[in-house]
Amino acid sequence: MHTTSKSQRGFTLIELMIVIAIVGVLAAIALPAYQDYIVRSKMSEPLAALAEAKTTIAEYVAANGYPDDVTSFGINTAYRPGGNVMVSLEMYPQSGPVAADGIVYVGAEVFDTVWTGGDPELGDPVSFFQLSGSTNADGSMTWECIPGWGPGKDYAVPNKYLPANCRG
Repeated sequence: MHTTSKSQRGFTLIELMIVIAIVGVLAAIALPAYQDYIVRSKMSEPLAALAEAKTTIAEYVAANGYPDDVTSFGINTAYRPGGNVMVSLEMYPQSGPVAADGIVYVGAEVFDTVWTGGDPELGDPVSFFQLSGSTNADGSMTWECIPGWGPGKDYAVPNKYLPANCRG
């Protein structure tokens, strides 16, 4: 009489169910973190617009001092359509002389649909953050990041989407 032994091949049902449960738990943890990462990456566009404005203002002030009118800085303050973010660069005051203390405020706005989802043009423009620039004794400029933006703006980007140096 000839007997053959059967060797087990593959996984049992319980082993497969355990693996699927582990993958599900990992996905549930990773997905919100990934979505936050995507929103923060979209916030690089307002950062680039503000970096451009900082450089332009610093060069102007170093060469000419503070102007009588903030429009003299020559910064493009129009909406910048592109991608999933519409950026508006603003200056405060929007025209007229620079504040008596020599501080320039530059801010960026994005649409709230960046983190809520949907069509950017249908969202509400929300304050991203502002930079206040002041001149040091050696002529260099110091920029301070302030979450939110100017008078009458009640909306602000949630803190977790702001750059690390701008979180309260």
